Amino acid sequence: MNTATARYAGQLRTEATHLASGNVIQTDAPTDNHGRGEAFSPTDLVSTALGACMMTVMGIVAERHQLNLTGSTFAVTKHMSTDTPRRIVQIDLAFRLPAALQAADRALLERTAHTCPVAVSLHPDIRQQTSFSYDL
Repeated sequence: MNTATARYAGQLRTEATHLASGNVIQTDAPTDNHGRGEAFSPTDLVSTALGACMMTVMGIVAERHQLNLTGSTFAVTKHMSTDTPRRIVQIDLAFRLPAALQAADRALLERTAHTCPVAVSLHPDIRQQTSFSYDL
């Protein structure tokens, strides 16, 4: 069964529909590659998916260990190559998690993040720089 369907809407925009939920996302080409930059670009989605996947699996482990990650955040910065073909060369992620987490829990969550499905699926040439601060 398909996960999603998508259509090209013209002007370098796509619209994808998640079949199970009906949610729709749009993508635009970025302004530095002929686009309007009015929505996530496909490479923005890849980079953001890495952070979301890491946060999700940390959430799964946190629930299992009765840890509260509510309110945790991450920021993502995507770095593109300057040569052809264009590609993601590095993704920087900065996570902010609760200060109350103990050292052993922090180590568990960080190890979990680095083994999320997206992290281990990305090409090894894409550098994944991840930082964790515990100040919430």
